[in-house]
Amino acid sequence: MITTIDSQRSLEVILQEPDLDPELKVIADKVLRQERLTPADGITLFEKGPLGYVGALANHVRERMHGDKTYFNRNFHIEPTNVCIFTCKFCSYSRLYKNREEGWELSIDEMLDIVKKYDNQPVTEVHIVGGVHPKMNLDFFCELIEKIKAHRPDLHIKGFTAVELDYMFRKAKLTVDEGMQKLKDAGLQSMPGGGAEIFDAAIRAQICHDKVDAEGWLNIHKTAHLKGMTTNATMLYGHIENYEHRVDHMERLRQLQDETKGFNTFIPLKFRNKDNDMENVAESSMIEDLRLYSIARLYMDNFPHLKAYWPMLGRSTAQLTLSFGVNDLDGTIDDTTKIYSMAGAEEQRPSLSTAQLAMLIRQAGRKPVERDTVYNEIKDYSNVEFTDEELLGSEK
Repeated sequence: MITTIDSQRSLEVILQEPDLDPELKVIADKVLRQERLTPADGITLFEKGPLGYVGALANHVRERMHGDKTYFNRNFHIEPTNVCIFTCKFCSYSRLYKNREEGWELSIDEMLDIVKKYDNQPVTEVHIVGGVHPKMNLDFFCELIEKIKAHRPDLHIKGFTAVELDYMFRKAKLTVDEGMQKLKDAGLQSMPGGGAEIFDAAIRAQICHDKVDAEGWLNIHKTAHLKGMTTNATMLYGHIENYEHRVDHMERLRQLQDETKGFNTFIPLKFRNKDNDMENVAESSMIEDLRLYSIARLYMDNFPHLKAYWPMLGRSTAQLTLSFGVNDLDGTIDDTTKIYSMAGAEEQRPSLSTAQLAMLIRQAGRKPVERDTVYNEIKDYSNVEFTDEELLGSEK
């Protein structure tokens, strides 16, 4: 594990290499002076940046922004359904409405029962996301949110991708502004970042042609921001996109963040090829994953946090990302999501106790800090002693 001192030394050594590409030296100087990188710089990093170089720079930025702090939260997911009207080629999770008997559809009472499982447990967030079901409309989800809030007012409700919301609003014949206000009034507090995929229209036409486009996705998030709600942003990488598409995607997010400052965190999501229509596309290597996280940290200068979603990457790779720009590992999850396990992710039963997640971070030489959804710090676990029972995972 690279410590703070070692990483700084390695950065100095790398930047003094006589054969360092002159363009990379210019980019490094910009990063060290805290100057914004251009799209051309971003493409150069992808084309020429060795892992050691981009990693050392990203770690420098990460430690300048956050020191050794690595955030996590205590959360659980509700996935109302995997029945979906859309046909994204990369998706291993959804089932078409005509084949809905192969999937699941939860009632409001069944979802409330999931919430009640966590009564008297110190979870702080419920994350609600799933397929786009034609019969689960805006009124249905407003009722769900209201009942969750009535049962547990302190639980932060983060819910619905822009893809789900776009369909809900159109079906309800409401504007984005009207629909977001209705959800906020019901108790929705923030949004996840899913559905962004890659913004480029030509790529979307090939992998997710029938769902909301980039402009629609960005407008929904902008509207949420203007209503005082924070959201996250994602990028699906490692499929048929190229470096220019990645940089264009990050640039559009960065421009919206300049305008609204409403994004909490950027979450690169690795394409997984199991049981979907893109099985012929090879997955990216771990080195390319770490390069992607590093370059994202350098490019997304106005995003306060960079998250590695450990159920998707696996625990070991997630630990490694903490030396390559990442300062957040999401949450305990408690085996409540199937979206990535069904696509072949390493974590087939994604669940960690608070103790296990804190120790995962400590073993990587970082300080585990529990946060709430909007990054208020709750507890520093750097020096907490855990029982064997807690480390075995019986405590959530």
